[in-house]
Amino acid sequence: MMDVIQRIIGLAIGVIVALILLVAMTSVTADQAIGPLVVGAIAAFLWPIVIAWFLVRRAKARRDNQIQSEVERQMNQQNRG
Repeated sequence: MMDVIQRIIGLAIGVIVALILLVAMTSVTADQAIGPLVVGAIAAFLWPIVIAWFLVRRAKARRDNQIQSEVERQMNQQNRG
């Protein structure tokens, strides 16, 4: 739970800093910059979840393949023996 709070605080600080830099260094007004910054903040919050889901799926598939190959090896060993 603390990790989520830290991520939210980090995102909020990042969005505020990006807004200040964007308004200070370009001709964009704060009203124009809010939409893209919110979309970026949402994407920054969600990408670790998506990557973790992908990695868990990949690890599960690899583990399932290892189990299946071990079962096949043992079945072949029983049929020979």
